[in-house]
Amino acid sequence: MPTTHTPAPQIAIVGAGPGGLTCARVLQRHGIDVTVYDRDASADARNQGGTLDLHADSGQIALREAGLLDDFHALARPEGQAQRMLTRHGEVLVDYRPTSDEDAAPEIDRGQLRTLLADSLAPGTLQWGHTLTSATPGPAGTHRLTFDHGVTRDVALVIGADGAWSRVRPLVSDATPVYTGVTFLEARYDEVDTAHPAVAELVGDGNVFATGDHKGLIGQRNSNQHVRAYIALRDDADWYRAAGIDLDDTDAVRAALLRAFADWDERLLVLITDNDGPYVNRPLFVLPAPHTWPHTPGVTLLGDAAHLMAPLGGYGANFAMLDGCELALALARHDTHDEAVTVYERTMMSRAAAVGDGAEALAGVFGPGDRDRSDVPDFAEAKERYRQGAAAYRSR
Repeated sequence: MPTTHTPAPQIAIVGAGPGGLTCARVLQRHGIDVTVYDRDASADARNQGGTLDLHADSGQIALREAGLLDDFHALARPEGQAQRMLTRHGEVLVDYRPTSDEDAAPEIDRGQLRTLLADSLAPGTLQWGHTLTSATPGPAGTHRLTFDHGVTRDVALVIGADGAWSRVRPLVSDATPVYTGVTFLEARYDEVDTAHPAVAELVGDGNVFATGDHKGLIGQRNSNQHVRAYIALRDDADWYRAAGIDLDDTDAVRAALLRAFADWDERLLVLITDNDGPYVNRPLFVLPAPHTWPHTPGVTLLGDAAHLMAPLGGYGANFAMLDGCELALALARHDTHDEAVTVYERTMMSRAAAVGDGAEALAGVFGPGDRDRSDVPDFAEAKERYRQGAAAYRSR
């Protein structure tokens, strides 16, 4: 297909995940034109993954600035904040149940959040079916974006919100994700309350987390009687190839997992044996922290493109949304893109560095031996920290 070139707004966001969509929404609320490009054919073209807990001191702040906090609460599941942590022998280490008015970190399905944000944007903002193939510097800090179908766009500011394997990141950094040594196999359970009552009881209204001997079983309640589980292994990212297993052979994968978890309590093994459909192999990668780069005119990053973290503590999506919000606010409050991006990057990099990439914590959670009560997070303390952080942010 011949290359075509069309004028575009000054600001382009690559990636329509929570961070990129939040950034676009806040920009539009401040009267700033923006276009968002994403490789998906539509907001619901593929499964968006499991549930997210949106923290009062980050994700919810972003939604408030986006004017969508009430809409979020209408969809969210505050009861999803329940947390149970077990040993591999089925011993309960903690069973945290939120109060009826708990709002520090309600859960929402990723797909619901994406739709909420996407539907809030002005018509024509989202350009679906655009896979970025290259981003190259142009004159005076501009960049040319080239997409897989031969379309190019020249923009004054490109915002890389395109995730772990960002095509925008090489404009500012040569950092690449590294494997953590832990792989999750995702499994799903539909109509769980009727078709999988043992899974429903184990997971409850929120999450169940059992670990021991380099392995883990994690179950999370989603909306509409759906549960998603992650079976964690400390192994090579392509462990199944070494074992001679085809990931499409669900029975063979299940047999291998049951051998790996042979000494686990039988009540926990329903997360391996009762799933609907195949397992999905998801090796976990991080960008080693702190990830910084010299200020580069006309380009910046947010979310996983800037600070890919292990999925412990729920920081990834929350920080991505806060990144998008703060970048948009900086662009609205400063006279030039350069001034705005400089202010934003200073704050974003400091926040991400303080939390780190999570690889060390991941190694501890899925380390040798069994966890005990001294290893269990204080969930009530975490909720209070989110509330205090939100109050401090509002008082600035």
